[in-house]
Amino acid sequence: MNNKLRSSFNTRQYMVNSDFEVYYYSDRNLGTLAPHSHDYYECYLFIEGDITMEIFSEKDGPTRHNMKPGDLMIMPPGTAHHALINDPEITYRRFVFWISKDCCNALTQESVDYMYLMQRAEAFHKYIYHLPPAEFHLVESRFLRLLEEISADRYGSDAARHICLCDLILTINRVIYDEEHKRSGSDELSLFQNILSYVESNLEEVLSLDDIAGKFFVSKYYVAHLFKDTLGISLHQYIIKKRLAECRAAIINGDSISKTFVRFGFRDYSSFFKAFRKEYGMSPKEYQNLYSHSPAE
Repeated sequence: MNNKLRSSFNTRQYMVNSDFEVYYYSDRNLGTLAPHSHDYYECYLFIEGDITMEIFSEKDGPTRHNMKPGDLMIMPPGTAHHALINDPEITYRRFVFWISKDCCNALTQESVDYMYLMQRAEAFHKYIYHLPPAEFHLVESRFLRLLEEISADRYGSDAARHICLCDLILTINRVIYDEEHKRSGSDELSLFQNILSYVESNLEEVLSLDDIAGKFFVSKYYVAHLFKDTLGISLHQYIIKKRLAECRAAIINGDSISKTFVRFGFRDYSSFFKAFRKEYGMSPKEYQNLYSHSPAE
């Protein structure tokens, strides 16, 4: 490891930079810090040492994890934690990456994919993952690339740092996502099925992304990512399709078209007409005339 990229450890637990900070630490004879939490997200990649990570979760209480080389920790804001130094004589090496909530929000405007693990940590209190050797070295290389770009003073450094930042975050999310989805995570499946059931039972009610996320106590970005990944469409598109299907069934049975589209949450006839025509290839009135023996409105 390039010692020029090594940072001197200090006990500071706040960010100086408004966007992100990244460090490579290699230390001996450190003492155990008191439990602490941040108002930003932390990503921690363990390389070597004799360390036990203690995390204080509101859901599970204090839990301890004996860290192994290749362990990756994602720590959301407000969750207390600290590393217990079991043997200070053994060199303790790790990468530490801090990113502010504002920076995360800005990245989310580019793509919700950047927030997958961070939202998973908040939704399911899943904080620590183990990277197989190939994936570990891939993530390690992204840390080093970002550190090298930060330490250099070259043309286009701001743009290059942003590219390296996005690459690091996306790589971390991708390697964990690919590994986790080999096993079809039951938590995500259960949440997804519960949301589907809720939507189908409440098509006549207000169904916004914010409302549904609040109902299930998860981030709206997490819900958005879950639907896009599972169905290939957004939650909004899914709700529109389900509402259109209910409208179609109702008008086939002879219900009033004007009352039906209002009943199932369409704000105006124009948006309902365009959505219905796009989905079924004809207007609501044409569809009712073709498939229903009841008079159309």
